[in-house]
Amino acid sequence: MTGSILDRQCVTLGLGAEVFAVPVAYVREILDYRAPSALPEGPSYLLGLTDVRGRGTPTLDLRSKLGLPRVAPDLATRILVLDVPVDGRTLSLGLVADRVIEVATFEPDEIEAAPDIGVPWRSEYIKGVVRRDHGFVVIFDLARLLTSQDAVLIEQAA
Repeated sequence: MTGSILDRQCVTLGLGAEVFAVPVAYVREILDYRAPSALPEGPSYLLGLTDVRGRGTPTLDLRSKLGLPRVAPDLATRILVLDVPVDGRTLSLGLVADRVIEVATFEPDEIEAAPDIGVPWRSEYIKGVVRRDHGFVVIFDLARLLTSQDAVLIEQAA
């Protein structure tokens, strides 16, 4: 992740004690949590559709997608509305996070390669990690987090 400051700015979010980041360039808006309208026969991580300015936006439970246990939403729970380029098109979707922390700028020399082992989620989802005083910030590779199968489901749901 080098280049302009926009390429290095990320929105950090929490899932339990873990801290993750998504590039700010993909974040359209951040919403207070509201329960999505359920979709029949979708995968467990696809919560349903969230009304975002009059448009149904497929919303994913990030915890379920990563294989983490679900928790009940609370006042800190947020939906990050993202526009993610995948396979030559842009997918609009919501990601549910326990909390949004801040917008952080990571210098290229701070970003380490994704570890191959020692993390409870699939390392191909990870673009890099940044060491902080409180632990690590894991930067998602959003295109890889959303598999081709996910992309088809999201497009069908939208």
